Amino acid sequence: VQLQASGGGLVQAGGSLSLTCTAPRRTISDYVIGWFRQAPGKEREFVATISRAGTRTVLGNSVKGRFTVSRDNAKNMVYLQMNSLKPDDTAVYYCAARSSVTGAYYVDRYEYNDWGQGTLVTVSS
Repeated sequence: VQLQASGGGLVQAGGSLSLTCTAPRRTISDYVIGWFRQAPGKEREFVATISRAGTRTVLGNSVKGRFTVSRDNAKNMVYLQMNSLKPDDTAVYYCAARSSVTGAYYVDRYEYNDWGQGTLVTVSS
């Protein structure tokens, strides 16, 4: 499935951004969606995942309490709301998809089959 991540930009520390993941030619409700990020010179890191119906979510330890993941299947969109941003949050953020059964979710990047092109988030101090 082709994915598109958008909403990145430049923000000051303490600010907020909302990222959106869409699948223009597919029904996104058929997929578990994961958010990952990769900073220069670092491994791709798990950020969040959400089950197909949105009933189960998991956040990475470094973003718990600051980020939330949600979805609106009627609009074919998945969101990553990022609050209290820190310079360490600076990275390219990717959404990824995997078709699965209802209720499943995945935190391992190798579980995902399809990836969007990424959107850059830069947090200035």
